[in-house]
This record gives sequence, structure tokens and C-alpha cells, in this order.
Amino acid sequence: MKTTSFTNVELRIDDTRAFIELNRPDKRNAMSPQLHEDMHKALDAIEDQGDARVIVITGRGDSFSAGMDLEEFILANFSDPDAFLRTSERALSWMRRLKNFHGVTISEVNGWCVGGGMLVAGLCDLSIAAEDAKFGLSEINFAVIPGAGLTWMVAHHVPRKAALYYLLTGRLFDGKKAAEIGLVNYTVPAKDLHDEVDALASEIAAKNTHAAVAIKRVYERTTALGFDEAVEWEMAKFFELSYATRQEWLDVALRQFSKREFKPGKEGYAPD
Repeated sequence: MKTTSFTNVELRIDDTRAFIELNRPDKRNAMSPQLHEDMHKALDAIEDQGDARVIVITGRGDSFSAGMDLEEFILANFSDPDAFLRTSERALSWMRRLKNFHGVTISEVNGWCVGGGMLVAGLCDLSIAAEDAKFGLSEINFAVIPGAGLTWMVAHHVPRKAALYYLLTGRLFDGKKAAEIGLVNYTVPAKDLHDEVDALASEIAAKNTHAAVAIKRVYERTTALGFDEAVEWEMAKFFELSYATRQEWLDVALRQFSKREFKPGKEGYAPD
């Protein structure tokens, strides 16, 4: 395992899995301009290494992230529009990179996850939370709206009534409620969170990475298409995937299935 420490982020790469830890525990991992720069460096390192199929992102201490550092990110820059826009773009650009990662991303929500922290967790493909994690959208308490894609994320993950309830009240809710409204996949006791996510990351990393990425891309695209257009897109990506994997699904997986060498409802095929 290779570990690289940046100012506010620690990166560990273990073969096909990469683990990013936000490292400002004294600030509940609030995201400062330096942290945004460090996230770019971490993603650069993952891309340079080239083998990572799964990225897990979490926070050190008792927090996933308390969102943007309101003093360093906003108060220190807002009076200078050019500086503020540059800083904002650096923040958004690494989040876009995380969302579009050529693999699977998992957020391990270990504690406080509010504002922009919720955005980061929600942009990941999968999210597992501690039962007692704390979520919140406090922007209404500042007389402002959730920006930088946060409202979009909530609208795409949470049913309308629940979304508006938490957007309009700013009330906190725990991990169990987050799972109930669809913001995270499921929860486990805090003491079991790391092991649970580690096992999930290993399971997904063992899958065919071309297929995993194709599933992500097709899902995202078809949510905005009608049925007929979605079928066309699915079939186009199906044959593209078949080409990219040299028909592994047919020549390897299906052949093994025909010999009853694996049960697809319980396990995956064995790559040649």
C-alpha cells in the first residue's frame, strides 16, 4: 500500500482501490482552498497510478465534512470576485472529476456531513454511513440557498417532500434517516463502518471495470431519455462494451455459466 500525505488530504492506494481521507479534523474537515488543491493532487496521483477501480472518500476524526470553510473559502475571497470565482472553480472541478471517475466511487460517511460535505458524499456512486452520522442543509439559516450543485444533488437523490423539508428547515438528521430517504445506500454501526466499506470496495474492485463504468454511464444518460431512446443508447453501449472486453461476457462468463461453474445471483465469473 502506498500512502501520500498532502496538507489537508491523505491518499492511500492499495492495488485497485484508492482511499482519500479529508484531514482537517480540528475544523470538522471543512473544505478550504488548500483542501481543494490537495484533492486535485490526490486525483492526479490516482490517475497517474492508473490501476484504481474504486475510490473511497471519508474524513478523519468525527466528521466526514462540515462543508465549505466559511471563513477561508468565502469571507477571505468574496470581496474579490475574480479570486472567489477562481477558488470556486477549483472546488467544483475536482468534484466533477470525482463524479466522472472512470471507476466506482464510495463515500464512507463517518460523522458530521453537512452542506458541501453532503454534496461530496452525494456525488459518489455509493454511500454508506454510520447510523449516528449527522446530516444537514443549514443554508436556510444563513438566508441563502444551497449552491454549487448541492440543490441538484438533493433533488436527484431525495423525494420532493423530504428534500424540501430539510432544505426549508435546516434541521439535522441521522444516518438512519438518510438511508430511509435515499440519500445513502444503508447504514451500519459506527464501529463497523470502515470494515463494511473496505469489504464493499474489494467486492466492486473485483468486478469487470469496463462493465462497471458502462453501467454508470448508461444509468446517468437514460435518466434523461424516453424509453425508445434509452433502448437505443443501452444497445449502443452494450456493443461498445462487448468490443472493449473482447466479448468476455460471451466467451468467458456465459461459457462458464453454461457449465454451471458459477451462480450469477451469488457470485461473479472467474476471468481467464
